[in-house]
Amino acid sequence: MARATAAGVERVAVLALRNSVLFPLSVVPINVGRQRSVRLVEDLLGREGAEVAVLTQRNPDTVEPTFDDLYEVGTMARVVRVIRLGTGNYSVVLNGLGRFRLVEPLSLEPFMRAEVQRVREGPTDDVARRLAEALRENTRRVLGLIPNLPEETSSVLDNVAEPGALADLIASNLPEEHASIHLRQRVLEAFDVAERVRLVVEMVERQLQVLRVKDEISTLVKEEMSRSQRDYVLRQQLKDIRDELGEADDDEIERLRERITVAEMPPEAERQARKQLGRLSGMQPQSSEYQVTRSYVEWLVELPWARTTPDRIDVGYVRRCLDEDHFGLEEVKKRIVEYSAIRQLRTDKKGPILLFVGPPGVGKTSLGKSIARSMGRRYGRIALGGVRDEAEIRGHRRTYVGALPGRIIQALKKVGSRNPVLVLDEVDKLGVDMRGDPAAALLEVLDPAQNDSFVDHYIDLPFDLSQVTFLATANYRGEIPEALLDRMELIDVPGYTRNEKRAIAEQFLAPKQVLEHGLTDEHLRFTREGIEAIIDHYTREAGVRGLEREIAAVCRDAAVKLAEGKEVRGVVVDRPYVEEVLGIHRFRPEAAERRRLVGAATGLMVTSTGGDLMFVEATRMPGKGDIRVTGKMGHVMKESAAAAVSFVRSRADRFGLDPEWLREIDLHVHVPRVGAAEDAASSGITIFVALASLLLDAPVRPDVAAAGELTLRGSVLPIPGVKAKVLAAHRAGLREIVLPARNAADLEEVPDEVRMDLVVHLIHRVDEVLPLVLAPPDPSPNEEASAASPDERVPL
Repeated sequence: MARATAAGVERVAVLALRNSVLFPLSVVPINVGRQRSVRLVEDLLGREGAEVAVLTQRNPDTVEPTFDDLYEVGTMARVVRVIRLGTGNYSVVLNGLGRFRLVEPLSLEPFMRAEVQRVREGPTDDVARRLAEALRENTRRVLGLIPNLPEETSSVLDNVAEPGALADLIASNLPEEHASIHLRQRVLEAFDVAERVRLVVEMVERQLQVLRVKDEISTLVKEEMSRSQRDYVLRQQLKDIRDELGEADDDEIERLRERITVAEMPPEAERQARKQLGRLSGMQPQSSEYQVTRSYVEWLVELPWARTTPDRIDVGYVRRCLDEDHFGLEEVKKRIVEYSAIRQLRTDKKGPILLFVGPPGVGKTSLGKSIARSMGRRYGRIALGGVRDEAEIRGHRRTYVGALPGRIIQALKKVGSRNPVLVLDEVDKLGVDMRGDPAAALLEVLDPAQNDSFVDHYIDLPFDLSQVTFLATANYRGEIPEALLDRMELIDVPGYTRNEKRAIAEQFLAPKQVLEHGLTDEHLRFTREGIEAIIDHYTREAGVRGLEREIAAVCRDAAVKLAEGKEVRGVVVDRPYVEEVLGIHRFRPEAAERRRLVGAATGLMVTSTGGDLMFVEATRMPGKGDIRVTGKMGHVMKESAAAAVSFVRSRADRFGLDPEWLREIDLHVHVPRVGAAEDAASSGITIFVALASLLLDAPVRPDVAAAGELTLRGSVLPIPGVKAKVLAAHRAGLREIVLPARNAADLEEVPDEVRMDLVVHLIHRVDEVLPLVLAPPDPSPNEEASAASPDERVPL
């Protein structure tokens, strides 16, 4: 058997190639753009005829390879020509001379150099010659199956007599799909001529088989083709190719059939799926109907018809999860624990549909995650804010282009379980337009008596939603349709007190933000004083989102200093540090900003963001008895203002007023920043206090707020949202509040720490309110003139 022999060791420059292998006797152009290769080529400028060692990379993605990234066998090449294409870019024409073996790497810079040993071609034996004849014959067959080749192409084979050179020539010109870089390198490393020729023979035979199959397919297509089928040519070719390769459409249909078998569908759904699969097998894959039908069958097999996750029904674990994830919210946690306890005793009982209503940032959505974690179920969230199309809930019918199932079915497919916890987020933000009412579509979804056979328009089959635990969130219950509200159990998620916010920041928010900003406790430590400064002067909210943003701003400041190389270690976030980072105070206690003014009263209201203060201003001027009510008020609040004016007029004698007091003056009642109030009727008492103060010329105490619905007979009716209003008063720094006596029971929900800081007066009739809110006149006649105007009471 003929073998190659080695020559002496040489020191040469090395050029690395990727996606290419250079063979002896080949002349190829190489584009050079990498830094080391460019430095090598620039060193060779003007030295045409110089020799360079060419090695191929193992991984073509390596940008700047080392010797470990290169094969150890390559080709010595002569530089025929160097062409400059641009700055740092060259084209080098190389002529392969012979094989070599890498002996010892020398250097990587400024370009690669190494010691190499040339490998001389050994003598050729009879085995190599016979293999070379077979190789030459197979190559001619390959060339005969390739159309539009020049006639002189095959004559090149006759000009190469040596078997080794013939193998190199053919291997270097085979298409890449039949001769990968790895296979070509194997040929280059085959120093034994017979082995080298055998490798190339195998490569050529593979290509010959592929070309024969293509030729047979082409013949079959031509036999079936007629004049009326010319537009069908490409589709038929593709079909025949799949038939020959064993990859026909039947495989896809069989896979779908197998998935139907293991999907555990109800009988009706399985019949529908198999029916559609039968239709699919008779369609052309390129038709639009094929894609629609296939998508429908895939939706059917991917839905969790019978897949469930085991419930973890442990009341103690549920309570522990809720306490780990949320601070406070005791009433909410109590209801969730009650639900879990019932599930522990009656696993077959359907759970209630809970609706969490509260201001933003109090943890309504994250409660759903905690419930899912405590129950061992998967969690999904469906955002309903701004949804106006009924099809978003029920899905589109398949006759529409781009039809999809509704969000309920999409969420079930995503979580992969038929018993997840699904949170319907922002149900109060659903809209209505010409495309239907999505809130009405939710009625079936949320009705335990009907949702065991929910039909999505796209799926068009009943799906059992009875095992899904639905939770809903909203900011304002007034925007939720009564029919939908009737199907849910409402749980108020109130705002947090100052102490609760501080505890949440210390235990959750501050450690989370420090970690997310790449800091540690060694860099930054929040003190109680610093957190309270953020709460009091940089946030004014019922939740904690704004608080978390301000804490993040403090962490960002430290992160920037750390990234700039400054010393950030042991930084204490106290009140001065907070003021240095966050700047001037954005909020101040509103009670401290107000003065004793005539005709200006403070009330309480509930908005979509929680409880807040409401200010009512009244003034009089010469006129003819007109009453003007301004401010962004709804009809209910305007009626409350009218009722308060009527009550004052009816009690003119008790207030010591001239019965004709309204004949010669005009009244103007203004209620600023009240457009978002949810319970406008609560302003009746506040408007009455402002009018009484104006007409009696008695200032109103700035540290007292009053809220209640007023009737024409002087009764004070109960109001909603007492807890949120009391928290707002406490947050604003008020000392006393006046509420209807019939709301006494609602005060039990107010945290003890808040009730201890406030004095709450409970009244039955409106006559009781004035002694509580009116202050004696100021001794100085100029004090009212020098007091701040109503516009100045809003904090900067």
